[in-house]
Amino acid sequence: MMLAEKKILIRNQNIILTNQRAMFWEESSALIFSDLHLGKTAHFRKNGIALPDNLIQNDLRRLSDLIHHFQPDQLIIVGDFLHAGKNSELDIFHTWKIQFPNLKMILVKGNHDRLSKDHLQKWGVDEIYATYEEDELIFSHDKLENQEKFVISGHLHPGVRVKTAVHRFLRFPSYIVTPQQLILPAFSSFTGLDTKNHPEKCQYFFFTEDGLYEI
Repeated sequence: MMLAEKKILIRNQNIILTNQRAMFWEESSALIFSDLHLGKTAHFRKNGIALPDNLIQNDLRRLSDLIHHFQPDQLIIVGDFLHAGKNSELDIFHTWKIQFPNLKMILVKGNHDRLSKDHLQKWGVDEIYATYEEDELIFSHDKLENQEKFVISGHLHPGVRVKTAVHRFLRFPSYIVTPQQLILPAFSSFTGLDTKNHPEKCQYFFFTEDGLYEI
């Protein structure tokens, strides 16, 4: 894994953005990401669309590398941990999670997270919230209006179009930052990109496999 980092300050909290679709909150020792979408590839294969069966393993390997690098005390998943209901990729995740027995896992439920609390805890989730607040930050899968606290959200799968030297446009996943909100990229590598429905006057931190760039 080629790791690129960019430290930013949000409400006096040190946040490290990475090009691996997750960020690290230093003061809380929390690795934070959104939109893992467990079961999405299995759902597509079930419906006759041929996809490689190692996509989720690759995402979890990337997550393992981030955990080994940052040594967090907790994971905060900002929604859409799941894509569909109970599915085979949950078993893969549960087996993966066993190697990190002391890592607390907090889930902020997204629109796809429809399993019961008991089921989610069975597969390794420790705490489940509709929104989760800690210090000056509030975590919500979708945007929140009229919040005094700074909002960390997901859901959008944000991306940007960047013009290259040969006048072609390429699309890249991105973090979006405004004075009131940070929108996370989708952690799953099997997602589309929304390059249009963005807040006004926002700052972009887009990334490639080997770099992280600010525009």
